Amino acid sequence: MSPFQRGHLPHALPPACQTPMPFELTVEPLTLLILALVAFVAGFIDAIAGGGGLLTTPALLTAGMPPHLVLGTNKLSSTFGSATAGFTYYKRKLFHPAQWRPALFATLVGASIGAVVAHYMPAEWLNKMLPVIVFACGIYLLFGGTPKAPLDADAPIKKKWQFPQGFTLGFYDGVAGPGTGAFWTVSTLLLYPIDLVRASGVARSMNFVSNIAALTVFIISGQVDYIVGLCMGLSVMVGAFFGARTAISGGSKFIRPVFITVVLALTVRLAWQHWFGQS
Repeated sequence: MSPFQRGHLPHALPPACQTPMPFELTVEPLTLLILALVAFVAGFIDAIAGGGGLLTTPALLTAGMPPHLVLGTNKLSSTFGSATAGFTYYKRKLFHPAQWRPALFATLVGASIGAVVAHYMPAEWLNKMLPVIVFACGIYLLFGGTPKAPLDADAPIKKKWQFPQGFTLGFYDGVAGPGTGAFWTVSTLLLYPIDLVRASGVARSMNFVSNIAALTVFIISGQVDYIVGLCMGLSVMVGAFFGARTAISGGSKFIRPVFITVVLALTVRLAWQHWFGQS
């Protein structure tokens, strides 16, 4: 049985509070503090390799938040982190938006459509495939090698693959989300002549775009807990601030082992949840 099907754990909200009013505190202060601490760690990891949702989503479920609020609240908090990390890579000249306009637009469109479809499409078949796909990303990076381009390289970025890449990954992030950062990193390494640090910058920036698009849909449908999301978002932002700088200063030698570790952990988590029906 998946965590979205299980009964609420201790601290579960009463039925009347399952769709909170804006800026209504729906968890205990201590629970909110724990969620903020988890969010800090998630933001740090996510800025380096993605996979922060591996921590924040189970934490929100354990806090007793109704499943329909978990996705929207998690999108709110992760938007802070992806914005901070993406801006950091941009400021260090490791991501140039002008080179990625088709991907940015396609990601926005794909994520918006995906978030709408998520309300109607059963995702069981996709959930079964997730561990395999995420694990394949880790295997590629472990054995496939990555470009060794210097950080100041300015290789031309072809645009023919950007729209299908952006739309597909944006749609996936809107529908589900786990592993999106890993998919962006690996697909960017496969399609373009850039190194792992720059690929991470692309992944974080595109994550921000898809997060914003999906979050807008969740806000319109009233599926966001604002106090929890904002508190976690601020913590994610601080974690992402330090994580992005650590990734940039450490380069590929630092990012690679962190990325592989996160991917393996994400694979185990998804397999345990979707193959064996455990939370």
